[in-house]
Amino acid sequence: MAVTSNRVPLGGLARKLVADGLLEEPVALCAFQDALSNRVPFVKYLIENKLADSRAVAQAASQEFGVPLLDIEALEIDPDIVKLVSEELIHRHHALPVFKRGNRVYIAVSDPTNLQALDEIKFHIGANTDPVLVEENKLARAIEKSLAAADSGLGDMEQSDFENLDDLEVGQQEATPDTSEVDDAPVVRFVNKVLLDAIKRGASDLHFEPYEKFYRVRFRVDGMLAEMAKPPLALAFKIAARIKVMSRLDVSERRVPQDGRIKLKLSKTKAIDFRVSTCPTLYGEKVVMRILDSDVAKLNIDQLGYEDFQKALFLKNLEKPYGMFLVTGPTGSGKTVSLYTGINIINRDEINISTAEDPVEINLAGVNQVQVDERTGMTFSKALKAFLRQDPDIILVGEIRDMETASIAVKAAQTGHMVMSTLHTNDGPQTITRLQDMGIPPFAVATTINLITAQRLARRLHPDFRVPQDLPPDALLAEGFTQQDISEGVKLYGPGNGGADCPSGYKGRVGIYQVMPITDAMKRMIMEGSNAVKLADQSASEGIWDIRKSGLQKARQGMTSLAEINRVTVE
Repeated sequence: MAVTSNRVPLGGLARKLVADGLLEEPVALCAFQDALSNRVPFVKYLIENKLADSRAVAQAASQEFGVPLLDIEALEIDPDIVKLVSEELIHRHHALPVFKRGNRVYIAVSDPTNLQALDEIKFHIGANTDPVLVEENKLARAIEKSLAAADSGLGDMEQSDFENLDDLEVGQQEATPDTSEVDDAPVVRFVNKVLLDAIKRGASDLHFEPYEKFYRVRFRVDGMLAEMAKPPLALAFKIAARIKVMSRLDVSERRVPQDGRIKLKLSKTKAIDFRVSTCPTLYGEKVVMRILDSDVAKLNIDQLGYEDFQKALFLKNLEKPYGMFLVTGPTGSGKTVSLYTGINIINRDEINISTAEDPVEINLAGVNQVQVDERTGMTFSKALKAFLRQDPDIILVGEIRDMETASIAVKAAQTGHMVMSTLHTNDGPQTITRLQDMGIPPFAVATTINLITAQRLARRLHPDFRVPQDLPPDALLAEGFTQQDISEGVKLYGPGNGGADCPSGYKGRVGIYQVMPITDAMKRMIMEGSNAVKLADQSASEGIWDIRKSGLQKARQGMTSLAEINRVTVE
């Protein structure tokens, strides 16, 4: 920024920031003039251009103008209060109504000199207004979150605000019973809007949760749940009923869990599937929906986050003609995506692939997929028995849950078939002991398993907002880094504040893996009855990285933070 010759006297806040040593006078003058010419609030200009610290500016402004400083993140803002002011006014003045006392509405601002905002909002709502001061970056996040909640929180149902929202086209999964309880157009539009919002935000799961005194909708984005809307509690039944209608569930049955599926056609070429699960709780039915996007099956293996040597092991064992290929980890760790990425690689005309899943999450052309349904008697074991009579090359079992399924899978692997499956275990060595606990003989485990991949998903740092972190060598050693790592240099990053665009500093997720082949030495140890600890030691001696070591490597590469690795792995 160049200082112009036509100087504008510094305003009170700019003068205060210069006096406090938070800004140099030439920088403050340029910023003041640029903000004025671009019609941007002065404080917003400073923070967006990283010229000053948001907290320091807020404290200085509070002292200069005697306006109380408030931590807006500690407030639970009522969507009805937000709706007092139009979205256009909120954005134009960068001001947010946060609470009301009698006939006085308190407006959160980051720049108390913006008197025009308070006057215009006062005129708009017909009530007295008082400013409260908040940090600029927190205000930006609060505005985004509050407008989203207000937009989704139905408010007064007699005055529908959904005129601009087109109904989604629902696929053949939808049945429309003659039930007036669910034929409420605003509720239909609200549910449609929530589903669209979830897709736009990249959510993996949606939670519709009734409680004694409130009802909320939460999205899981990048593995973390966050509240998105708080519809009126009186609508809990109607919202659950609408979702059950869309997923062809029994609307009248509210005492037992139900599972269903919804297919939403977003366009002629794009459709998204939702897996629906209902569960009766103390105050109504909780509904959880998982978004199933077939596009994830088209991921290239390089996008999953394997290290080069791990990818080589993955691909080498994927092409073996028989044996077991197992992927393990907790729910939501990306096991299905890894399996389908592998299936996509080997899905060729000369190979017969059959899968048994509960549920079928991703549709793949050229793969024979069977939906397991306990109610109709189609179990994993029955599906496996049927596959063995249908000339299979590769069999994918969604999950090995019991002795019968495990036994048939092992026998299939012993008789010239490649069997791919998942288990809920923490790492590779524990997977071996888990199969033995199920009743599979050590000899069968040792001779059938080719490879075990254990995995987790960690949030990925946004490359534009990450900030360097400096830890002393003792702390790095305590976290699991070696002396050699430290001597080579360990440069770590943490999440920075990306404002409204990326409030958490994270965007997307990256996989962390333990790719453990079963070597001859490990086979001997398995047949000798070695426990998981000894198997883990043997794996480490063979140069196989465990989950923790892989996570630390991702932190060294700047992909994620050490705090995130500590969240998803054992220290």
